[in-house]
Amino acid sequence: MNSPVRISFDRVSVDFPTSHGPMRVLDDVSFDIRNGEFVSIIGPSGCGKTTMMNIVGGFVEPTQGRVLLDGKPVRAPGPDRGVIFQEYGVFPWLTVRQNIEFGLKLGASKVDAAQREEMVARYMKLMGLSDFANHFPKHLSGGMRQRLAIARAYAVKPEFLLMDEPFGALDAQTRSAMQDLLLEVLKTEGKTVMLITHSVEEAIYLSSRIVVVTARPARIRTIIDVPFGYPRAENVHEDPRFGELRAHIRDLVMQEYAAQARQAVRMSD
Repeated sequence: MNSPVRISFDRVSVDFPTSHGPMRVLDDVSFDIRNGEFVSIIGPSGCGKTTMMNIVGGFVEPTQGRVLLDGKPVRAPGPDRGVIFQEYGVFPWLTVRQNIEFGLKLGASKVDAAQREEMVARYMKLMGLSDFANHFPKHLSGGMRQRLAIARAYAVKPEFLLMDEPFGALDAQTRSAMQDLLLEVLKTEGKTVMLITHSVEEAIYLSSRIVVVTARPARIRTIIDVPFGYPRAENVHEDPRFGELRAHIRDLVMQEYAAQARQAVRMSD
């Protein structure tokens, strides 16, 4: 791929303080995400995947190394990065309409009332939320709340979408529908995406590349190019290459879970 590098991890390590001294969470992590790529990070629970995303988001600083955004070190959060968490990330005291327009009233993303109305209407329609404009999040299903979170993130026009297990709490059918909706929106909007997921199938279905990381401290075990182009459809699951890749990545991840279990035994001795 010849598109420019947008996000670059350059020998990044992170230590978190504990009562027993520093605990290394990331260790010498280096990889790039290019413009328009959809890159998934997959590995055992608790290995440091979310820390990687939080550095790009500007919420955590590396202990060593650096993360560059368009060649400049990440120092703080910014409107160029939209972050979507598993916990839906919506304001329960605001309606659907008010949630989407919230960021459009602030700082660099602020627009006038006419533009705001147009953009809110557009994203409600795109996410199938137009009929629920005046509803509060508590009246929405889990899938609808996640659609609202995505609409709110998209409305402020971020260049980068950072997603931490965004569909993890959804049932299988809703999760599949949300994956298809995300692909449809990305086809229209075009973003550079970093996804944290535990689902091998989700990573293969959505991504252009998959970064497999080790048990804590997270290191890069391997980076895999997904052999399917865009747009994607459900029938890609029936491609023999999909099954082969799924088995391969599952085996890698299960090896890291085994390493994690051995770590836990050693620490308890």
